[in-house]
Formats: sequence, structure tokens, C-alpha cells
Amino acid sequence: MAFKETNKAFYHERINIIIQYIHNNLDEKLQVKTLAELSHFSEFHFHRISRALLGEPIGTYISRIRLETAAKMIRYTDLSIENIAYKVGFETPSALSKMFKKQFGITPSGYRNDKTFTIKTKKPMALELNIKKPKIKTMADKQCLYLRMQGNYKTLDYSSAWPKLWAQVKAQKLFTKGIEHLGLPHDDPKVTDENKVNYDACLVIHKAAKPEGEIGVKTIKGGKFAIFLYQGSYTHFAEVYDYIFNDWLMQTEHELRDAPVMEKYISNPQRVSEEKLKTEFYLPIK
Repeated sequence: MAFKETNKAFYHERINIIIQYIHNNLDEKLQVKTLAELSHFSEFHFHRISRALLGEPIGTYISRIRLETAAKMIRYTDLSIENIAYKVGFETPSALSKMFKKQFGITPSGYRNDKTFTIKTKKPMALELNIKKPKIKTMADKQCLYLRMQGNYKTLDYSSAWPKLWAQVKAQKLFTKGIEHLGLPHDDPKVTDENKVNYDACLVIHKAAKPEGEIGVKTIKGGKFAIFLYQGSYTHFAEVYDYIFNDWLMQTEHELRDAPVMEKYISNPQRVSEEKLKTEFYLPIK
């Protein structure tokens, strides 16, 4: 069997284990940590691989399956709605009713009584991404100044991070050619509490530096990477990761290694229009 087929089969086999576990334990409190351990995916990549293969974040998938299972039980069994709520993992019947109405536009009791009502799920339109075929390169270790940020990715004050880092470049006389802007997104807001996700804004430097207050100094480990060049809005990064982890990874002979992904910001968003912003995504591979 060709390794390409084995690689694709491995990821689908792992995700099927997760799916089976979810479906068999809907009445339990499903922990993402447990699912990650079952999958044997690297802790760095679990949330992105699962999102790519499932077509949605793992938390969203679990919620949807609970609601769809509840809908089937409401329509095709005589179980009380209260009993159904507990069987699919809701803490209270009112929680089921609220989510059911929000998702399907009808209450559970209304759905049970109206046999003509049809539940339809909308499939999101595919997004055309301007992304190039990746280059495979080996990168040396990089020294950087960094600022750790915590909070909702959508509301983090990214624009204030870079001036703080550049201020240290000036203060410590670190300016040289080849300073790079890198982002290290440590968490997925669909997995981690959105107000507790961590992100490092990094400036790659080429002189010895020292930490100063909230600005730290660290080494970003090098290694082999698949580097994808994307042009477009930062708001579509989730779709870029879906492409990388599903469309590309499933069709390649390369394997992931246990290291975080990186984002390299090539364009200045204050000078370049949103649709022309260029970003490189570094996927660590063996």
C-alpha cells in the first residue's frame, strides 16, 4: 500500500474512533482532553485536524450531534422530552429547549406535535482561497522578542503588540536586516475558553537581547516545515488551516511532528488592503 494512502487512512481511522466515542457517550460530559488522548494526535494539532476532518470545530460537532440525536428521539420515540434531554447530555430540559429552538427554529414539543415540520441544516458555501502550493524547507532556530497575549482572538489588541516589540528593538539597539513578524497561536478558541486563549506576537532578531518587563526573549525551534503562502483577509485563517490539515495533509506523504504551527506576516495591514495581505503558514513536518 502506498504511504499516501496509509497516511490518509491513519487520520480517518483516528477521527472515526473519536466519532464513535462521542456517539456512544452523549449522556456524559465529553472532555476535549479525553478525545485528544483517544485520537493519539499531537497536542499541537488535535483541534485543527479534528476540525478539518469533521468540517467544524469539535465542540460544535458534539453540540450538533446532541441536537440531531434529540430530534430523532423526539420524533420517533415516546420518551419524554425531559428524559431525552438527559440522554443526549443536557443538564436540564430547558437547556435542550433553548438550543433546539435556536438551531431548528422550533421547540422540542412543537417538533413532536408538528409531524409536517422538516429540519434542514444549511451547508456553508465553500470559500475560494488564494493559497499557493507549499514549499518544503528546513528552518534554523530563530531568536525572538515576544509578547504573550491572552484573551479572545477577535478582540486582542494586536496593533499595540508590535510597537511594544519594536520599542525594545530600538532601546536595545537590535535593528538589523531580516527582522520578521511571527505569530504563534497556541490555542483554538473553539476548544479553549475564548477569553483564555494564548498568542505570542514575535519579532525575529539577530542580535543578543534581554527580557524587559512584559517583553520576553526565547528561541523558536527550527526544523522541517511545509510553508504555505496565502493572500487574503486575516478573518479567513480558520479556512486556511482547514485546507492545510484536510485537503493538503490527507493527500501528502509528509507526517506532522510535535511542534506548533507558525504564522509569518509579510504585509503591513496599515499599508496593504485586506484582500492583498500576504501571510505564510508554517506546518511542522517530519
